[in-house]
Amino acid sequence: MNGHASRTEQIRNIALAGHAGSGKTTLLEALLFAGGTIQATGSVERGNTFSDTDAQEKARGHSIDSCLAAVTRGDCRIQLIDTPGYADFRGPALAALAAVDTVAVVVNAANGIEHGTRRMVEHARQRGLACVLVINRIDSEGAQLPALVDELREAFGPECLPVNLPADGGTRVLDAFFHREGATDFSSLAQAHQRILDQVVEINETVMGAYLDTGEEAITPQQLHDAFEQCLREGHLVPICFVSARTGAGAAELLELAERLLPHPGEANPPPFLDARHQPVEVRADPSRHVIADVFKIINDPFVGKLGIFRVWQGTVRRDSQLFVDDGRKPFKVGHLLRIEGNRHVEIEQAVPGDIAAVAKVEDIHFDAVLHDSHDEDRIQLAPMAFPQPMAGLALEPRHKGQEQKLAQALARLAEEDPCLRVEHRRELNETVLRGLSELHLGIALERMRERYGVEVLTHPPRIAYRETIAAAAEGHHRHKKQTGGAGQFGEVLLKVEPLARGAGFEFVDAVKGGAIPGQFLPAIEKGVRQAMDHGALAGFPLQDVRVTVLDGKHHAVDSKEVAFISAGRKAFLDAVGKARPIVLEPIVDVEVAIPEQHVGDITGGLAGKRARILGTDLQRGGELLIRAQAPLAELADYATELRAVTGGRGRYSMELSHYEPVPPPVQKQLSESWRPRAEED
Repeated sequence: MNGHASRTEQIRNIALAGHAGSGKTTLLEALLFAGGTIQATGSVERGNTFSDTDAQEKARGHSIDSCLAAVTRGDCRIQLIDTPGYADFRGPALAALAAVDTVAVVVNAANGIEHGTRRMVEHARQRGLACVLVINRIDSEGAQLPALVDELREAFGPECLPVNLPADGGTRVLDAFFHREGATDFSSLAQAHQRILDQVVEINETVMGAYLDTGEEAITPQQLHDAFEQCLREGHLVPICFVSARTGAGAAELLELAERLLPHPGEANPPPFLDARHQPVEVRADPSRHVIADVFKIINDPFVGKLGIFRVWQGTVRRDSQLFVDDGRKPFKVGHLLRIEGNRHVEIEQAVPGDIAAVAKVEDIHFDAVLHDSHDEDRIQLAPMAFPQPMAGLALEPRHKGQEQKLAQALARLAEEDPCLRVEHRRELNETVLRGLSELHLGIALERMRERYGVEVLTHPPRIAYRETIAAAAEGHHRHKKQTGGAGQFGEVLLKVEPLARGAGFEFVDAVKGGAIPGQFLPAIEKGVRQAMDHGALAGFPLQDVRVTVLDGKHHAVDSKEVAFISAGRKAFLDAVGKARPIVLEPIVDVEVAIPEQHVGDITGGLAGKRARILGTDLQRGGELLIRAQAPLAELADYATELRAVTGGRGRYSMELSHYEPVPPPVQKQLSESWRPRAEED
């Protein structure tokens, strides 16, 4: 059944998130079955679930991309997004959070709180989203549900309270918010009901006063709903729900909670849209206002072309209407307005605030694009998600000559679909590098490139993205003078370089007095400086975190030209940098390594040999250990192979950029000496 909600109040948008293996995809099956969307449940093991439609997902037995689905209960449309749990595929998972009002973080009752649990709760809170904790596998052998509830409250706060409880050995779930009587597996409905009622009424003084004066009977259902929704919006309440996705126990109760108590798009916290000056922009879930929608997912479909999937935040998108992409001058016509459900595309007439819809074959559309129908909304954007920076890399070249253009197109399409895939073109090395979050992430991308686009590649490790900077202030000077028979070239520059804080970038300051250098030549000096920064001064790597102040110089009324000041600026900068104690910086990455506990000594010892700093270890249920460390990226070039060998294929790791640090002196000497011969040849 594919219902269509005609009003925003009838919509709920929920992302299923959490650690890998917590049962999100199986829970989605149970919810779709309980809601009548599907007539039978599939399984991850058999590869026939509603959401895992990709061949790689079926083969590997876990989600790689996010998947959209929906359940209709009466007039209410509950839109669900199943997200990947592995850290390697955080891009699609985080992107989905930009489209929902509630995050349901699924917790495996057998494993308890895992790193992915903490990460997704933190992301939900940072985004101002309502959060629900869903304890799955409540019927699993040895599950300690009372202890797990206590652990959740300790980890995420006393505002985490059960709104239902398991009964009959985890074969049923009983609501504790609207009911107070019934036999449960632990605690009691009356106690759970009272605790959550006390938590809810204290958010609103009017409701609290009525409750204290007369009792629960004095509170109207609407007042109770409004107070519950306010608690969710303000983070004053995090409901805990119980389910067994395998048997379906608790699935119907979770849908009822979504329909009756979770916020609709008009009740949720307003989306963080910003204008060109990064000031907040008011966006309301009003269907009569100008359209504002945000694209949170791109699919390059072999049959319908590029699909841009978006959440409508304001206004109404209608078929045959016209929309602008970002600050584009030319609108596109919405020829087909689609609703995506699994691998099905359903045509709809309109999309109101809260709806998730798609348009096809709009080439200008891209991830995080803002769609709107008036130039009043030019240059606004949704505050970006904090995606991890992809640090794992592979340099690529086509296996067969003549496929360079085909490779470039395939890489562009893959990067469009995943905000954590990045393509770099290094012209100085004639090298194309694909970057992702891990070896697994990159391997999936290469498989898709071969299967979808017929492109096979040869790979090798890319050069490490070293950087250069300076450790002291210094002055540099250069006079560029060239006479060729006719008009000559003349420009003289005196400048100063100073180090900036790590990550500050580049500053260019004009401190010339008395018109010694006319203002029209300052951009040429900056251009020359930037040219030198791009090519490096010590080991051939880009310079960063430098302030350049132009102090003085000379010009000639006839011979001074832009090209002369470009050259003078570049060489004066290099002169200054040579005196400013230049250093090479290397990328330091945050590394998370998940291993069986018995391998901890081998793994920590191996990391220590790679100049790593061990930051801590977390023992998970089931005997898995998570090691958190920081290490130079250069030391992790073949770490996946080493990890597989030590753990017998049972270990996995992910990494993201933390910061840059100076390399050890022997490494700097080696890098500088290997670059100097090439610099002299140039």
